[in-house]
Amino acid sequence: MSKKDYLKNWDPENVEFWDKKGRSVANRNLWISIPALLLAFAVWFIWSAVTVRLDSVGFRFTTTQLFTIAAMPGLIGATLRIVYSFTVPIFGGRNWTVFSTGVLLIPAIWMGVAVQNPATSYTTMLFIGALCGLGGGAFSSSMANISFFYPKHEQGTALGLNAGLGNLGVSVVQFTVPIVVVFAVFGGFGGAGQMTASGKIWLQNAGFIWVVPIVLVTIAAWVGMDNLPTAQTPLHEQVVIFARKHMYLMTILYIMSFGSFIGYAAAFPLLIKTEFPMVNPLHYAFLGPMIGALVRPVGGWVSDKIDSGALVTFWDIVLMILAVFGVIYFLSDAHRSFWGFFTMFMILFATTGVANGSIFRMIGVCFPPKEKAPVLGFSSAIAAYGAFVLPKSFGTSIRLTGSPDTALYSFIVFYAVCLCITWIWYSRKNAKTKC
Repeated sequence: MSKKDYLKNWDPENVEFWDKKGRSVANRNLWISIPALLLAFAVWFIWSAVTVRLDSVGFRFTTTQLFTIAAMPGLIGATLRIVYSFTVPIFGGRNWTVFSTGVLLIPAIWMGVAVQNPATSYTTMLFIGALCGLGGGAFSSSMANISFFYPKHEQGTALGLNAGLGNLGVSVVQFTVPIVVVFAVFGGFGGAGQMTASGKIWLQNAGFIWVVPIVLVTIAAWVGMDNLPTAQTPLHEQVVIFARKHMYLMTILYIMSFGSFIGYAAAFPLLIKTEFPMVNPLHYAFLGPMIGALVRPVGGWVSDKIDSGALVTFWDIVLMILAVFGVIYFLSDAHRSFWGFFTMFMILFATTGVANGSIFRMIGVCFPPKEKAPVLGFSSAIAAYGAFVLPKSFGTSIRLTGSPDTALYSFIVFYAVCLCITWIWYSRKNAKTKC
């Protein structure tokens, strides 16, 4: 059977086909998709690691403006996800991965140029932040593409790996940027350094460091990935998901999981800097997204093993609510503690990651193949607004009340609603939709 034939007749639910050919092809596409998605997240979240340094190199932005710059990629990335949700069945998974990865060169290079000049306007920074949102859009298309390659019984694990290891881009950028900005990585080609109170840095490296990896992964996607003809679905057949009740319920749950993960990741460095000014946020901020990303495959794997993503999701939300209460406790004047605050946030990041994986499994079981991909894409698109809403919520709460507590209490209320949804429709004994 030629490559053209087995791609045309792709049938991962056929055990013989899957064992003989399907698994190896699916895994090859998955292991190229993962670094492409990791780079997309890295570019999407460059500003979360850069905003904390802007004042030290001469920029004079207010705290609210800094939170807004950090949030802007989230706003645009979420909006682009709505579009990217429907692109794979139209253009092909390989074709769209090549495009969505290669286009990341634009914001990476422009940001590297802009941060070298403290006279660069706030408006320009917002526009570059908007272009970084191109990285955020890639998640929808990437998840939709991988969902076509795997059988139902491996959906949770495969999608969890793609999303979890791809999401490591947030942690990678927050870990890498503080290292690469302290020396002239590119010599004279990268531009002059900027003087700060603690010494010279090359903030432009935060953008330039991704250029070569983006080029290499774009080439790898073109050479090594596949377009599945069986994944081709006309737009009018995809939009039928908007008539499905469970599409809206799953979107709410995905906002709770991924929306929280991406929102906390965007806000965490600035939140540390604001609440604990004596602590260097770049020493610790990358750990939260790293934990959330690494445990995401675990959520999908456990859900597959116990045959219930809903049960995993339910108890995970309970722990998430308790963790937020813990954050509030350790931010109070009477019990203020950075390490208590940090520990509670690590638990919070972990719970968002587990729920990400378990909800992938729920979506994979609740919807037929042709609807599963657009549901994954659309729900992740709406959830991605968390990268804008949460930093803005923290910034607004601090500006109006002097504390992030109001924002945190509002998150608890939302999580309680999600707990009720999970129990009523999916996890209780007599639930009509067991997934």
